[in-house]
Parts: sequence; C-alpha cells; structure tokens
Amino acid sequence: MTKYWKVDQGLGCETFEPIIEAAMLLRRGETVAFPTETVYGLGADATNTAAVERIFLAKGRPSDNPLIVHIADIEQLSGLIEPASVTSDHRKLMEFFWPGPLTLVLPVKTGGISSLVTAGLTTVGVRIPDHPVALQLLREAKLPIAAPSANSSGRPSPTLASHVREDLDGRIGGIVDGGATGVGVESTVIQLVDGQLYILRPGGVTAEQLQSALPGIQIHEPEREEILDSETPRAPGMKYAHYAPKGFMHIVHGDDTEAVVAWIQSDINAAKARGESTGILTFEERAFRYDADLVIACGSLSQPETIAQELYAALRQFDQEGIHYIAAEGCPETGIGLAIMNRLRKAAGHRLVRV
Repeated sequence: MTKYWKVDQGLGCETFEPIIEAAMLLRRGETVAFPTETVYGLGADATNTAAVERIFLAKGRPSDNPLIVHIADIEQLSGLIEPASVTSDHRKLMEFFWPGPLTLVLPVKTGGISSLVTAGLTTVGVRIPDHPVALQLLREAKLPIAAPSANSSGRPSPTLASHVREDLDGRIGGIVDGGATGVGVESTVIQLVDGQLYILRPGGVTAEQLQSALPGIQIHEPEREEILDSETPRAPGMKYAHYAPKGFMHIVHGDDTEAVVAWIQSDINAAKARGESTGILTFEERAFRYDADLVIACGSLSQPETIAQELYAALRQFDQEGIHYIAAEGCPETGIGLAIMNRLRKAAGHRLVRV
C-alpha cells in the first residue's frame, strides 16, 4: 500500500510530521515520490542497492539508465564524488545554479553509492533541488537520494502528485504531495571535460544561462537525439523513448506559420476521415485556428517557460481523453525551447514533419 501525505510548500509545523514519516521510509530502504522544482521524483537511498532496485522495479526502468542523486547541501558532495575533480568552473556553476535545475556529472567516489545508480559508469549526476518540500525531506532523511522522475518508464513525467498516483500507486512506499512543480521539465545535465562544457540533456537551465555563468567557456549543445543501442547513456534521458502519450504523435514545424497551420489541419482532417480520435498540441496564440476532438493550448510562445510548465500534463490529457492521433506544433529551439523540443521529439518517437 502506498502512503500519501499532503503538505504545504510553506512547510509550517503542521506539515513537518509527514516529512518525518516520509524520511523514515527512505531510511528503511523504501521508495518515496516527492516534488522538486522540475518534476516529481521517485526517491530511494542512493547508498542502498536494494532500495535503488525498488526504483527500477516500480518504474519498469532499464538498469543501464543512470539515476541522478539529490542532496541537501554541498557538504554532502564529499561522500559521493572525488573532491579533486571539482574545478573552479564547477564551483561557479554550483554558486550560480544550486539549489536549482542543474545536474553536474562528476567522477564518482569508490564505494560512495550503489553501482546501480551509475549504471556501471565512473561518473554520477548530482544536484540540489530548489523546492522547500524536497529540501526538507533530504535534510530529514540525511541521505543522498537517487531520484528519477516518478512515472512509469516511457510515460510523460509527473508535474502533479495525481500523475504519480496514475502510474505508481500501490508500487511505491509513499507519495509526498507538495502541489504543482514549477519548471515542468527535468534538470539540465552537464559535464565539464578539458575546460569545455557539454550539455548531455537540455532542461531547466538554458545554454544562455550557462554561458552567462561561465562567459569564457565553449558550450557544446546536443547534436543528436539518440545514441547507439550498444552504448551506455552518460545521463538520464539519452537512450530510451521517454515522455510518450499512448497515441500516435508527430511534430510539425516550419518557418511559415500559415503553412504549418494548414498542414496540421489537413492532416487531422484525414485522420478524422479514417475514424480516428484526433488531438492537436499547440499554443495559446493559435489554438482558435484548429478543429480536432481535443485541441490543447500548451502555454504561450511569448512566454516559453509556460510551455515547459504545461507540457507533460498536456501529453497526459491526450491519454485521459482517449486520443489516438496527435499532431504537435514545434517551437523555436532557443532558451527553454531547446528542452521543450528535446522532450517533444522523444514523445513523438522522433517523427518530425518539416513544412
């Protein structure tokens, strides 16, 4: 049976007891879902192999997909990674973005955490989340917590506790409901190599923000969306299909808005004629122009952060409404748009139409 706690992000005294109970479950080797500023995570003691195994079992997650470790403060780093590997650039990034949606990939300390967390790699991704409930839980647990997104593997990530219940109720130890998450997409995962910065997974911290923090560094953005099946992913979200609704989905994009709108509507009309239930994922500026069984305005192009915040809930809504055929509009790949399009491509199985 999955325990459920509703807490206030303000974390007054009336919400502290549930945090204590949830932390006790984590110390006992159980799994607990909790909110972060990005999405809900499914946490377990990163030093306990049996506990980490429960994450993979509950999610149905492939064991060669590494996990991110969440900590409460920088002092906890010394038990996880090789201290000599932390450069002045790492420290600048920590100062700028921790707590926050940035994961740093660093050489793992031998014996510091379960090898299941790293999927056999010599590195581990670490971050400090910027959410009061998550931070209080981490402080109370006094453990490094491995925590991928709290969803069934391949499904859209959860931004509400109700999403976690849809996927994992009865399969995990507990759910801490701290309300809606903020950023809406997962953390940015980066690795510094020979004085250069590699974005392994775009996310809540943009390339532009990273460049502002380290003006002199060369930044390498992802050049391809898939890695070879024989390769072990260096970070979560690099190898397997993710974020997908149950229906068929493809992305339509192009520089000519009128052409994109016309192509999508024609495509949807053809799907209707075949007897399929149809859906369109678009933006507030264009939703009125479409006709389908379900048209979802996913945020605004003028405020792309709202697209990120609403994306996963929108993908889940298509499932809830039984939509079988979905056309999604692409967005510009600047700022947070890079992370949005990364998630959309994976959700659509890399099916893109350029108009």
